[in-house]
Amino acid sequence: MEVHAHTHTPRKKWTHYLWEFLMLFLAVFCGFLAENFREHKVEQQRAKELAISFYDELKRDSVTMQTVQMNRLKRDSSFTYLKKYFRDRSITNCSKSFSINFNYAFIVFGSNIFEPKDAILDQLKNSGSLRYFKNTELQKLTGDLSVAIANIRTRNKFESDFLDLYLTPYLVKHNDIEFYDNISNRYKILLVYALSAYEKSSEVFPFHFNKPDDFDKTESVNLTGMYQLRCWGTSIKQYADYQKLNTRLLEELRIDYKLK
Repeated sequence: MEVHAHTHTPRKKWTHYLWEFLMLFLAVFCGFLAENFREHKVEQQRAKELAISFYDELKRDSVTMQTVQMNRLKRDSSFTYLKKYFRDRSITNCSKSFSINFNYAFIVFGSNIFEPKDAILDQLKNSGSLRYFKNTELQKLTGDLSVAIANIRTRNKFESDFLDLYLTPYLVKHNDIEFYDNISNRYKILLVYALSAYEKSSEVFPFHFNKPDDFDKTESVNLTGMYQLRCWGTSIKQYADYQKLNTRLLEELRIDYKLK
């Protein structure tokens, strides 16, 4: 009978198993590091994209706010002029200066409000993307900006309500629509440009304060003064607060993401 010898595989040393374990561990660990690095790069890229979009949104709003504030200053001067005119002068024969200031105050810049753009801000908040900004000061300022925008919208409504409830009925009663026809060449020119050109020209178009018999001097002064107070309060508080936050956010974004 033929006898087959059994082949015995030599037992591997424990160091061999240790080496295999280390190699496997190293492969898994390197894979983890690679995935973590990839996610970090994706987050960095996403943060940069959001920062650029947010920066552009803030920058556009900054320019808009400066224009709005400049126009509101001009309107405030017109309010002051009108209060004095209503107290001291006759409205039966209105001067050119009166017609210009009346229109700057109540028509051209009558509802001169700042409407902030917050599409990117909403995206940052609602999608949780704000976490991509690792700068805690940037996160805090972004949250503060959201509050400032809410305050602006509340205050804008405060102004608009006064305009609708009190100023519009006053204008319906006393305004002279024929004056606009004359200075704008029957609305061929936007009123803001037409009034600016008229202010600089030597032309004089009559402005008839309608229903002068119903004119109440005290009511007119109070109406103008109350609206002036509301608008001035918005400018020096809610709008000014937003401007400060906007400036600080632009600075932080410029520093963190090397923006211009």
